[in-house]
Amino acid sequence: MEKKLGQEDIDALFAAANVTANAVKVEADKEPEKYIFSRAGQISNDQLRAITTVNDLFARNLMHSMGAWLRMPFRAKLVAGEQLPFSEFLERLSAMAYICSLRLEPLGAVGLLELDLALVAPIVDVLLGGVGRAAERREPTDIEEAIMRSVIEMIVQELTLAWQAVGLEFAFEKRETEAQTARTMTLGEKTLCVSFEVRMPEVQGVVNLCLPAVVLNAILRKLIAEGDRPRRRSKESVVRMRELMADSRVEVLLQLPAVRLRASQITALEPGHVLRLPIARHESSDLIVGGQLMGKAQAVRTGEHRGARLETSQIAAMLQTPDASTSAMRIN
Repeated sequence: MEKKLGQEDIDALFAAANVTANAVKVEADKEPEKYIFSRAGQISNDQLRAITTVNDLFARNLMHSMGAWLRMPFRAKLVAGEQLPFSEFLERLSAMAYICSLRLEPLGAVGLLELDLALVAPIVDVLLGGVGRAAERREPTDIEEAIMRSVIEMIVQELTLAWQAVGLEFAFEKRETEAQTARTMTLGEKTLCVSFEVRMPEVQGVVNLCLPAVVLNAILRKLIAEGDRPRRRSKESVVRMRELMADSRVEVLLQLPAVRLRASQITALEPGHVLRLPIARHESSDLIVGGQLMGKAQAVRTGEHRGARLETSQIAAMLQTPDASTSAMRIN
């Protein structure tokens, strides 16, 4: 049947066509997006998430190693990680801070580690036999400087252990003055700044890590690839896992297939009555282990117990048994 369009239908069609034409025109008039060279070296969100995982691992390891070394509570927690120009990092430095330069191998780059001077006095006090009392912020003496070098080396060692998955190693170079710190990188260079909060019984402070973002990009891509790759267990771990699981107990069920019966047959049941099932005598049952179907089996007698004679090789493939067709499993 032929359909006639009214004036309202014609107006609606023209209106829709105009909207489509305007949308196409706006899309055509859209100018290409300009590339901003200042964004070079910017770290993506996926890379930041990978960095957070690594730095969480570093904080936990540092907490345990320093706590065991100092023999006192030592808490380290990741607070923040952000990208900043190096000039902004310099502006955030406190007036009195313990700053060290770190060499990043094999990248050949230099990073910075800032330790709050409020943490220096209690750490030195503990290592000299004290109880870790807090003191006013001041420049460390020559003896305290030598003691703090071993502390920094332990922190750097934990950094290397956290980043060893991608082959990045940290090495302590020397303590830097404020003027030397400003010459470590160019002021406009993008940096990755990570802050950790450190708590001791009588004092708390921060540890800041500043790394050049540009040289980290290749390492971070490798880190993400390593995280997405499924981990392979060694043969020794597989053997050990099988040994530990060998003595575990699982629920095993030998179950006949479901059938339908008349309700009158069910209501007529009495003790001693034999219920005839519409199942062939030689039909196999389902062997279910831990709620999972493992294959087909026949109910058999094994001495004074009942058993299941396996008829399919599905369980052999899952349990890796050489000959499942002749094996028997006891059903309690």
